[in-house]
Amino acid sequence: MLRTLISGLLLAVLLLGLGLMSLAWNLVAALLHPLLGASRGKAIGRWAISRCYAGFWTVAGLTGVLRLDSSALDAFRDEPRLIFAANHPSMLDALILVARLPRSACIMKAELMRNVFLGAGARLARYIRNDSARGMVRLAVQDLREGGQLVIFPEGTRTTRPPINGFGSAATLISKLADAPIQTVFIETDSPYLGKGWPIWRLPPMPIVFTLRVGARFAPAADAHAQQRRLEQYFAAELRSATQPAAELGGQAAESRSA
Repeated sequence: MLRTLISGLLLAVLLLGLGLMSLAWNLVAALLHPLLGASRGKAIGRWAISRCYAGFWTVAGLTGVLRLDSSALDAFRDEPRLIFAANHPSMLDALILVARLPRSACIMKAELMRNVFLGAGARLARYIRNDSARGMVRLAVQDLREGGQLVIFPEGTRTTRPPINGFGSAATLISKLADAPIQTVFIETDSPYLGKGWPIWRLPPMPIVFTLRVGARFAPAADAHAQQRRLEQYFAAELRSATQPAAELGGQAAESRSA
């Protein structure tokens, strides 16, 4: 009981610290935005957000409450013109990827661009808003052609129908128009915390563990819709195969206890 209480307090402090750090950076970003040109502002903005999130994960790991292994992304951090497509089990997923990818842009809900904790920093970093599908695709393609990276969750929202929700066609359309490959990334976690419908104040068993692994790379395809279906089928098959051994192991353990 005491251990659970301490873990809960540490998690609350971590999330509060993340909020305060985001607020502080966004105040700075609001001041920098009119002073920096687009190119320099984008580079500084993305680097700063990445460093903030990396710091959060470092501290979280030291507390033992959140554990993350995202080192699989290190080989790609400087590769230009690359789309990272990932599954989306948790609200923390973007923080995981951006912390390792300081050149990357995210696609964000338009209302978050006005959020006091995120908006100014996102505007400085030239993150891409999704209020207009055509505008979103155009900005993403432009950023990739300029040598950027893009983080995208093809499900469009956090997973509600495991192993994965249906995919939209934005990732494969952007890939086609920008002539940029899609690098698949799998976010695996042992906890439902901050998944869809899980409130932030409801404590899960801890520690919460996140592991990233990279999968196949999809070259740009002329038929974006066919490529979308292939991408979705690949994610579904990979995630099913990843969870099946764990389920079988759990079943074997239960049989051993009952024997």
